[in-house]
Amino acid sequence: MLNQNGCAHKLSSEPIAVAVTQQELNDGRLSWPHLELAIRALHRDGLVVLEDVIDHSELDFLNATMAEDARILQAAGEDGPYNFNKGNIQQDPPATSQYFNPNIFLNPVVTQVTSSLLGPLPRLSFFSGNTALPPTPDAPPQSQPTHSDADFDFPSIPFALVINVPLVTMTPENGSTEIWLGTHNIADVSVQVGRHGERASGCIKKDVLEERRKVRPPSQPVVKKGSVVIRDLRLWHNGRPNLSEEIRVMLALIHFAPWYRNTMTIELAEELRPLVAKYEDKLQIQCKYLPEKQIMERYLKRGYGNEYDFNQADRFEMPQR
Repeated sequence: MLNQNGCAHKLSSEPIAVAVTQQELNDGRLSWPHLELAIRALHRDGLVVLEDVIDHSELDFLNATMAEDARILQAAGEDGPYNFNKGNIQQDPPATSQYFNPNIFLNPVVTQVTSSLLGPLPRLSFFSGNTALPPTPDAPPQSQPTHSDADFDFPSIPFALVINVPLVTMTPENGSTEIWLGTHNIADVSVQVGRHGERASGCIKKDVLEERRKVRPPSQPVVKKGSVVIRDLRLWHNGRPNLSEEIRVMLALIHFAPWYRNTMTIELAEELRPLVAKYEDKLQIQCKYLPEKQIMERYLKRGYGNEYDFNQADRFEMPQR
């Protein structure tokens, strides 16, 4: 990339942050300049941060329960849903009327951004979270290997966006995610090691990482409480250790492009059906409704992240012209 003087310069490793205004929240839409900034950041960097989107009290309410749930999952040890190492676990929120806040899970500003990039009526079919646990003797501080969640032969165009909602401010101390901006454009599965479904699938080869570091090194940004991070599924990243004494929960939802044939479904309490219906003119929600009692019995019994299949149900080969 050339600057105004015609000289090459490196892009920043820090993500673009959009300061969402109260008027935009009231309208449920970003202004045109803010929407353009978000879309350009997603195309160039593969990630954008929307600041001041979620009320802190709403996050605190959910965090109180999910932090307690994290201790239950941590106690499962080898049988727990950990991702790469025991300090990072896959954790679903309870999808019941008490905890399912549409400002968090179905936010219209977020859907405006994802539908602008992926096309009208993107599909929500993944509903979970990633929790960084404080170190213990059984799980000393450890980073995940740098990896891509797209650990299969994926399209070379945007097809899925991860919606991350931290329930507390994320910092390098409590395990904010390390990100490699721009790597979503490296549409080559051959740079990865590990087969889909393994705990260590999608890992980027070390020599490839070192070459990429020379072009645009990674960063571990601070993400303010109340923010939403939108990330291209293909972007290289890794969970860093939580060195604090507090559990750090980060929700993870995925919006897929309307043309992308992923068949996963989420489970929601039957009581949420009328609420969810109010948002279905903007977002398709691939879900199964179950009695609330059944939801509460099942939501802490999910697998680890790499067990989920983000691929399409069937392959489509582009015609040769």
